[in-house]
Amino acid sequence: MTDHSKYINREISWLHFNERVLQEAMDPGTPLLERLKFLGIYSNNRDEFFRVRVGTINRLQFIRHKLQYKIDFDPRAILNQIHETVLDQEAKFNLAFRNIVQDLKLQNIVLINETQLSHKQGDFVKTYFNQHIRSFVFPIMLNSVKNLTFLKDQSLYLAVQLIDSNAILKEKHAIVKVPTTRNSRFLILPEEGDKTFFIFLDDVIRYCLGEIFSILGYDTYNAYTVKFTRDAELDIDNDVSKSFLELMSEGVKKRKVGVPVRFVYDAEIPPVLLDKLMKKLRITEGDSLRGGSRYHNFKDFMHFPRFNNSDLFYKPFPPVPHPDLPLNKSIIAAIRERDLMLHFPYQSFQYIIDLLREASIDPQVKEIKMTFYRAAQDSSVINALINASRNGKMVTVFLELQARFDEEANIYWTNRLQEEGVKIIQTIPGFKVHCKLLLIRRREADDTELLYANISTGNYNEHTATVYSDDSLLTCHPGITNDVDKVFRLFESRYIPPKFKELIVAPFCIRDHIMEMLDNEIRAAQSGKEAWAIIKINSIVDTRVADKLYEASAAGVKIRMIVRGICILKGGVPGLSENIEISSIIDRFLEHSRIYVFCNKGRNKFYIGSADWMQRNFDHRIEVLCPVYDKNIQKELMTLLRYEIYDNTKSRDLSWGKINSYKSNPVREPIRSQFNKYQYFTELAIKSRKNNEKAKAAK
Repeated sequence: MTDHSKYINREISWLHFNERVLQEAMDPGTPLLERLKFLGIYSNNRDEFFRVRVGTINRLQFIRHKLQYKIDFDPRAILNQIHETVLDQEAKFNLAFRNIVQDLKLQNIVLINETQLSHKQGDFVKTYFNQHIRSFVFPIMLNSVKNLTFLKDQSLYLAVQLIDSNAILKEKHAIVKVPTTRNSRFLILPEEGDKTFFIFLDDVIRYCLGEIFSILGYDTYNAYTVKFTRDAELDIDNDVSKSFLELMSEGVKKRKVGVPVRFVYDAEIPPVLLDKLMKKLRITEGDSLRGGSRYHNFKDFMHFPRFNNSDLFYKPFPPVPHPDLPLNKSIIAAIRERDLMLHFPYQSFQYIIDLLREASIDPQVKEIKMTFYRAAQDSSVINALINASRNGKMVTVFLELQARFDEEANIYWTNRLQEEGVKIIQTIPGFKVHCKLLLIRRREADDTELLYANISTGNYNEHTATVYSDDSLLTCHPGITNDVDKVFRLFESRYIPPKFKELIVAPFCIRDHIMEMLDNEIRAAQSGKEAWAIIKINSIVDTRVADKLYEASAAGVKIRMIVRGICILKGGVPGLSENIEISSIIDRFLEHSRIYVFCNKGRNKFYIGSADWMQRNFDHRIEVLCPVYDKNIQKELMTLLRYEIYDNTKSRDLSWGKINSYKSNPVREPIRSQFNKYQYFTELAIKSRKNNEKAKAAK
């Protein structure tokens, strides 16, 4: 098979992933307001896709002839395929939204627009507008400006048609930004009977346009939603050659704002007004244009108001206690006894904060080192590090300034930490530090030094830890902790690579190690022995590893993959990948952990880490893959993976020809892996509590 036919284009595969998000919004079994949230997540994902990936492909088509290498796809053909796929998804999106609005109405939660307001509601809306919105509304008169390149993308605008019903004044046009930064996109209106009404902020402004424009003598106003997306001028994956980046760089430096890559608008907008807007925004017919409904920016549904009806939301999953971490007991002492694994959000991220608090006040702790990729807005983790510094501990932090779209927040935290005496390790040019590491150096009772480490698959972010499914190893294994210390020395020595004994570290050897592990399975299969691998990752894009997986499949290695996002592999294809089964789970939590298990001739090898199987992770990031040695934790991880493999409720098949079809097995009882995992950890906690109660009673 040609390379082109062996792989799914990564952009198209990403759109497959986002459709799985959309399926959650379409699923009537998903609680109603959670369905709205999934619409918001889908919309936010799509905006970022256009800003970054479509922007990159758009530029690529114009410089393709200048490249010193051949790319394996036609940019224009992929852009056309993206356009067709997005249009198809848009139809599903609009249907999902209409169905949700109808179902909300059955719950006496009613969406109305400005034409449906009662007199009482109209007075309430005008009062709200004048008190909370009016001071943020600053119209731009289109006839008064040469262009609109100063407008911000991702924002929502109303293109306003001003009409004098007496035909004395000439028709004019204006544009008004919908101010959602300080105000919710939705206004809850006073209840009438047993019904709750809400209205979009867009329609609040539509209803009150006379409050702004009547001074000009106009008496009729029509407003149409418009939104555009600019090229973010980022290549988020470093998966093109340097020659391409060099070609881009000069143009990027000269541009103050990215060019629009997508323009969506209310299909009812008058042609004259649309034409004027396109000229002012310097948008042409060759750009991605789409007429749609009167509402856009559905990402705001991620923050839809809550109503006092528990049936509209997921049943709460309060974090369950870890059986080996009793309340108000030393976490450091527990780690000294045995390795521990935390599983977020089923168990609380508070354990990490408590560990840092304990380290900050323990007189025997001398030093704390930590990496950050995305910190929470009001990070308790960073505040714990500041407290440790104030308590005289040596604190060192690597805070990645290049974290996509979080650069500003990370710069703020860098300055804050430096003010408190925390040592900040500077960014490594050309590389991102994506590994999640914590190291504590402590002097023990026998006057020896012992290192304690935390290696996690997810960010040190207490907010995302409530919705991201991640695994976090706590250990004082000397080989692992010494290697973690070497990673920090790597940062400080400005990229002089040390030799690692336990950790597998990118960009040095993660890809090679994976290839070696798969080669081991291939040799086992060829000699008639048991051979298999279970791989859970967010994305697979790297073609070298993909080819090795195809080779393993051909040799008879059984490969089960759980891939949340992009997957260029075609699983289940006779003669290519009949031994590769691929599934994807989208549910209430975002699957984010990376777990690899290899048969290894019956002596199973387990790894967790921060790296997906992408060029950026293997070649352009500092990533860490950590072995898991504790037999109890290995058993725990295998139990969790089995729940996901046999999920027949929220798992989708990614096999070629079946992409995004729900996996079901009418013979088996329903398995919904995230719910089963929560029950599993709950039962472990109950069993531990009962054992502790028996032990106390025995004393």
